[in-house]
Amino acid sequence: MPRNKASGNCDEWDVNRYERSGGFVWEYGEDVLCFLDPHPGERILDLGCGTGQLSAKIESYGADVLAIDSSISMITQARKNYPEITFAVIDATEMNLGPEFDAVFSNAALHWINRPSVVVANVWRALMPNGRFVAEFGGAGNIRSIVDAIQRAREKVGASVFIGNPWYFPTVEEYTSVLEKEGFSMIDACLFERQTPFDGGEDGMRNWLELFARPLMGDLIDDQRSRVIGLVEKELMSDMFRNGIWIGDYVRIRVRATK
Repeated sequence: MPRNKASGNCDEWDVNRYERSGGFVWEYGEDVLCFLDPHPGERILDLGCGTGQLSAKIESYGADVLAIDSSISMITQARKNYPEITFAVIDATEMNLGPEFDAVFSNAALHWINRPSVVVANVWRALMPNGRFVAEFGGAGNIRSIVDAIQRAREKVGASVFIGNPWYFPTVEEYTSVLEKEGFSMIDACLFERQTPFDGGEDGMRNWLELFARPLMGDLIDDQRSRVIGLVEKELMSDMFRNGIWIGDYVRIRVRATK
């Protein structure tokens, strides 16, 4: 199952499905670029770049971008999408770069990594003095309704309940502490709810579950997984299916910090 986009031991991302059903990931990520505020000539690391859409946006400001992801399939597609940008398969928990970057940027990737202190240390190493770290990812309470529904559905189909959360969804206090321990200062962090429409109309929740919830369903056989998806849809439809669109209960944490 896909452990994360930026750092993981498995690479089972369905890139075609990701580009077809995951467009909201980079569309919402464009808002985070305002906090990054890239400038011409800057050297910027895009950590957990996926298939490269935001890397291209950063490059359009005149910055020099190195975009990394641990997923071979993601990077392969990113190189096809944007051959003018430098992409590399690098695990965020193992990267040893810098200090050479004016900024490190990450969107919707860090919640896939359960070793935040290691990643933050590597980000610190990559940055030049006064370099900035700008990131947005899942925060405390993210997709809680979906996770709880999956757990109840697993029980109903006779599967064991998944123990623990496969993702890293911190509070502001938790993540600020990680940043401070590494030496970051001028930390601006906030946690906010963001109701997020899923692509695909009536199939939006099913597409999302197949693409992003594999850590909670990857052990299920095909019949079990199909039944779980159906049960989740049935349970959440009254609250999360509105006017023909599935709406995810996203909670995001957004941070900007200076080395």
